[in-house]
Amino acid sequence: MKMCSESESLEQKLRLVHSTIKSYPDFPTEGILFRDVFPLLHNPKAFSAVIDLFEDHLKKTFPVIDLFVGLDARGFLFAPILAQKFGIGFVPVRKKGKLPGPTLSVSYSLEYGEAEVELQHDVIQANQKVVIVDDLLATGGTLSAACDLLNKTGANILECLVVIEIKALNGAKKLNCVPLHSLVQF
Repeated sequence: MKMCSESESLEQKLRLVHSTIKSYPDFPTEGILFRDVFPLLHNPKAFSAVIDLFEDHLKKTFPVIDLFVGLDARGFLFAPILAQKFGIGFVPVRKKGKLPGPTLSVSYSLEYGEAEVELQHDVIQANQKVVIVDDLLATGGTLSAACDLLNKTGANILECLVVIEIKALNGAKKLNCVPLHSLVQF
């Protein structure tokens, strides 16, 4: 029986993730090619591969992570599982009006208007080492707003972590030098 090396196994997992993502032309509007992560959730091996690839990358890159921050809504699919695997907390960044109690918020521009994200004011302490998780980086508006929001808390943002990056849209440039790690690039 042939044993796979760790790098071969990681490459196999990455190929599985890439092949499981579906593309939908002209959704939600004409001219958009929508990359859908939901098929990863339908396929237990592919979903496990995403978590394994994230976990492997993070363990090799950061000796200490204090919190995972997940973005509303698809970041909530990955960040809590990573938090569980690392034995640390998960903090949600939500759309405005979805969190109880006092919150911190940041407004940001979208191609069709304004939006706002918020987090509960007392859940992140200054200098905590955090990783922000979302499903996809396109234009970078939401991830950039989340970085601005966490900067208000004094958090130490280690990295933004996404399953998919749409390279042609240059969203990583909006992250103000916060490192980005994406599993799959289109």
